[in-house]
Amino acid sequence: MDHVSNEIMGLRPGSVELEKPTKSIPKPAIPKFATEAQERAYWESHDSIDHLDWTKAKKATLPNLKPTTKTISLRLPQHLLDALKVAANARDVPYQSLIKVWLQEKLHSQ
Repeated sequence: MDHVSNEIMGLRPGSVELEKPTKSIPKPAIPKFATEAQERAYWESHDSIDHLDWTKAKKATLPNLKPTTKTISLRLPQHLLDALKVAANARDVPYQSLIKVWLQEKLHSQ
């Protein structure tokens, strides 16, 4: 099998295979920025992999974050709005919350 993997890597039988380095090369520190604009400009032209070893990253959970919402205007027939309010009242929830739940359920069911 060694001769097959050597051929794939472009090595001929009897050639010397280079060993992988065992020590990781230290990464440069992330520079300090005076303004957000300077930081934005820096990251537009640099990759975080140049500064961070993502193989050592740990998964983080941010439980206190709330999803962003966007206010919209939605025109509904009066009878539909009335029916939504009755359904929401029967469940003791705000009608707008019920609409969001039903929309989410419908999207996930498709």
